[in-house]
Amino acid sequence: MGKPTGFIEFDRIHPSKRSPQERIGDYKEFVERMTDDQLNQQSARCMNCGVPFCHSGCPLGNIIPEFNDAVYRQNWHEAYELLSATNNFPEFTGRICPAPCESACVLGINQNPVAIEEIEKHIIETAFEKGFVQPRKPNLRTGKKVAVVGSGPAGLAAAAQLNYAGHQVTVFERDAYPGGLLRYGIPDFKLEKWVVERRVALLVEEGIVFKCNAHVGVDISINDLLREYQAIVLAGGSTIPRDLNIPGRELKGVHFAMDFLKQQNQRVSGEAIKTEDLLATDRHVVVIGGGDTGSDCVGTSNRQGALSITQLELMPKPPEKRTAAMPWPTYPMVLKTTSSHEEGANRQWAVVTKAFKGDTNGNLQSIVIADLQWKASTDIKPAGFEEIPGTEREIPCSLALLAMGFVHPQHQGLIAELGVELDERGNVRANEKHYQTSIPKVFAAGDMRRGQSLVVWAISEGRECARRVDQYLMGTSVLESKDQSYLINT
Repeated sequence: MGKPTGFIEFDRIHPSKRSPQERIGDYKEFVERMTDDQLNQQSARCMNCGVPFCHSGCPLGNIIPEFNDAVYRQNWHEAYELLSATNNFPEFTGRICPAPCESACVLGINQNPVAIEEIEKHIIETAFEKGFVQPRKPNLRTGKKVAVVGSGPAGLAAAAQLNYAGHQVTVFERDAYPGGLLRYGIPDFKLEKWVVERRVALLVEEGIVFKCNAHVGVDISINDLLREYQAIVLAGGSTIPRDLNIPGRELKGVHFAMDFLKQQNQRVSGEAIKTEDLLATDRHVVVIGGGDTGSDCVGTSNRQGALSITQLELMPKPPEKRTAAMPWPTYPMVLKTTSSHEEGANRQWAVVTKAFKGDTNGNLQSIVIADLQWKASTDIKPAGFEEIPGTEREIPCSLALLAMGFVHPQHQGLIAELGVELDERGNVRANEKHYQTSIPKVFAAGDMRRGQSLVVWAISEGRECARRVDQYLMGTSVLESKDQSYLINT
């Protein structure tokens, strides 16, 4: 360990941010870099805990204590080698991951956990600045061709790993540019798009071919891919949003959150918007859904100049700290206040949306909501939420954004044409161990296989799927699994 007493001497600190009043004036990232001394102290807090639970908390199996120690010793090349051995895109996870590794940090038993995510971001950005990040080109090509459908984090990770193994990889993306959720779902103030473009440019240098505006199942027949490629990886997202079928759903002004977010990302990037402008400017915005997508809608609405922003959540307000029901090292379901909430929003918990109401021209004007309470089960009635009598009320709303999650990938087109087996939730059924679908040469990874999840899980899925594809093509794989990360040393 770099400093055995570091966790005693130093407390966790957070990087400074531009003020909410300043940052809502643009779409730039606003988290400042820590100083070298601050970073040295934060890495020194990683203690010799014996069994580092952060390994299992991270879906990628990142070897966290080792790269923390390298940062403390200011050996940035070693830190980068350790980090990049298990994570293809730390510049993404260092910005937008909810850091389950920190929830599992042993120091979190009775102190604030190590600032792992912030250290990770510093490692990769320092590596880029010092020129450590170079195209990783395979020494030998296998002659095998693999098609990856979808260029989100799962598709990019699968493509990168398969290319490292020597296969010729082509990525098909239905949008104008690669990145999937990273480019079109996550707002620029959390992840500026030059970060995505920088990584895609590296992947192109490494030999990966990207074909954009290429919608497999619509513009391109999946049968053509089956004939041309020795293996296919389905890495599309879980893109069908959960709807809210209540009275007034058809009114003008009720939209899915991702339509709102994608359009703003296109606007910031200078892409042509082919649909009617969807803006929160001078409107009373109600975001229905309390997760990250809903939070992103809050931040975007503030930047567009909404008159008011209300965020509704069906579940009760979570506690601010761990309770006995969420002991370490489980992921704590505690209150999460994001940077977007800091910028301003009226958050309401345990609220049900009952109806949308509009004017005679069909424009949304208000919504009807009511409070909920949890009722324990009885002999005649199961446990569940019940509306509290007398709490029904109407609040102004001229733009309602549905941010209630996603149910499964789009079936029409690619999946229907391919005819792969689906699971009970409507995702592509793929073997838990081999990522193989009901068609032997077709594999699935990421949200396409497991349902909507975190970016870090998508990268993990893409890496593991790539290893299985490599085994399928070659009989064995040169790619290491997450469970072999302990073998890595510099």
